[in-house]
Amino acid sequence: MSVYTVKEIYYTLQGEGAQTGRAAVFLRFAGCNLWSGREQDRATAVCRFCDTDFADRDGPGGGKFATAEALAEAIEEKWRDPSPPGLKIETWGARPQKRENADPSTLAARAASAQDDKTEAEPRGWGGGKRFVVCTGGEPLLQLDAALIGALHARGFEIGVETNGTIEAPPGIDWLCVSPKAGAELRQRSGDELKLVYPQPGAEPVAFEGLRFRHFFLQPMDGPHREADTHAALRYCLEHPRWRLSLQTHKLLGIP
Repeated sequence: MSVYTVKEIYYTLQGEGAQTGRAAVFLRFAGCNLWSGREQDRATAVCRFCDTDFADRDGPGGGKFATAEALAEAIEEKWRDPSPPGLKIETWGARPQKRENADPSTLAARAASAQDDKTEAEPRGWGGGKRFVVCTGGEPLLQLDAALIGALHARGFEIGVETNGTIEAPPGIDWLCVSPKAGAELRQRSGDELKLVYPQPGAEPVAFEGLRFRHFFLQPMDGPHREADTHAALRYCLEHPRWRLSLQTHKLLGIP
């Protein structure tokens, strides 16, 4: 029996890569094999530029889950009740409603009908779209296993994974994104998209062009030189059209 350690679980839009803009539940596992997640260890880590908080399990929905079923249920609850931290989705595009002087019995009937519609639609998820969960971290393949993949598929989820590629992916993943890191052995050499943080000395784009991926993305490195790195990535994509530019749109929008 696996015990899963989770930093956070939340509902948002995918902000990067080929699935940008797609509604998803993000399952952020705690832990990584390239950095502890603690600032005092950054200087000696293999990956020193990570901008994600994956240490501990103190985020929204975080904790320890004793079974795959328990974790899958928590993920499903986020899809059924999509309330991202700091966002009020129900207000997006909302217009003031005209007040009606209706008979109380009519209003009650309308309310009951609306609740019935909501209950019927709820198993299909928010807005009836295809359920999608993004397993990320840290490094999700330290914990994602066949039991959890099966439990999520049983609930109708497509499973996306964002991995550093140092661990071979198990069967059953529906969308695999690999983000190589300089100085780390790349063991997962195929998938749906390769998303390379750029620039990384020792991890030049040309080294990955022969791998079996459907999409190749350059994502500008965030940090003090973000503007210069963005222009460098833009120029590289213009000069090497195999590569596409990936921006972290969730940061631009100010969403999780």
